[in-house]
Amino acid sequence: MNPKIGILGGGQLARMLALSGYPLGFEFVFFDPSVDACAGQVGELVCADYHNEVALEEFCQKVDIVTLDFENVPVESLRFIQKKKPVFPSPEVLEIAQDRLLEKKFCHSYGIPTTEFETINSLSELKFAAKKFNYDAILKTRRMGYDGKGQYRISQVNDVNQVPESLFEQDLILEKRIAFEREVSVIVARNGLGDIQTWPLCENKHKEGILTTTIVPAKHSKLDDLTIDYAKQLAIALNYVGVLVIEFFQTETAVYVNEMAPRVHNSGHWSIEGAHTSQFENHLRAGLNLPLGSTKMDGMAAMLNWIGAFPEHILSINEEKLFWHVYGKEARTGRKIGHSTLLATTPQELHDKIVNLVKKLGVQF
Repeated sequence: MNPKIGILGGGQLARMLALSGYPLGFEFVFFDPSVDACAGQVGELVCADYHNEVALEEFCQKVDIVTLDFENVPVESLRFIQKKKPVFPSPEVLEIAQDRLLEKKFCHSYGIPTTEFETINSLSELKFAAKKFNYDAILKTRRMGYDGKGQYRISQVNDVNQVPESLFEQDLILEKRIAFEREVSVIVARNGLGDIQTWPLCENKHKEGILTTTIVPAKHSKLDDLTIDYAKQLAIALNYVGVLVIEFFQTETAVYVNEMAPRVHNSGHWSIEGAHTSQFENHLRAGLNLPLGSTKMDGMAAMLNWIGAFPEHILSINEEKLFWHVYGKEARTGRKIGHSTLLATTPQELHDKIVNLVKKLGVQF
């Protein structure tokens, strides 16, 4: 009997999980509060609030195992489901990953460095901590922040006074900025038997807090092995099942954890065409305790995010080894609506392909 997999969240990640699982004979049901969740275009959608236990019960009856496509699903909902069906990752992992403070403390408990930080509960605490960090820091909500949301740059004394008073109703954390050379991510897959795989290191570029470009493999650095080892250590320490992505800052001499994502991740989208096994397929394999597929590459890959809107005439571009993914989401400022992947054999060829594509599309990147 083919497994029927439930996914909490119906965004593009759920959609791509399903599209990777259908060729393997898997079936999917999605749960999302939004009636127009884009995963609903490729499978059955249960539309209800995450706290609706009647709907969650109905959802559980339809599936054999449950995973998620974003980390802000209420932990209580996952615990409710866990009493009825196997879930991955676990509610305990989700609880840590939802809170920047718990995440950093977990890393420190295993000797893995993060950026320096202070917890903030009031304006006076923010003033003290901002001065301590020489007004070179980022104020973040401990929960619910992603793609730059819930973040405020502190670069001078006056920035402290510009923080909305309402923000202090939430738990906050102030992170000292570091002069990092680049941001990289490690994508780890681990199944319940303890088998573990990592893809080549990904180098990421952001604009206004949103990922725009990922290049894989990242240009070699003497810190790469340590970076990958830290990610594996965290996956093992969490007894993680599924795909876990850890974002790191690399300086000239050190590596710092930025944040973790207990799910498939934007910086791994290139793996659909660029690796022997995609992050999406291996996430499903891991949850079902199947052997993990090879994460090797045959060359190089670049993933370009399309945010807000697509350029016109994307399908008229005739470029070898160029792949388009349109998520079926309504165009909106700041919203990820699709991505494209370019494959090449050398760094120079990949660079030239990116430059040519951007030129043909008439966009800035």
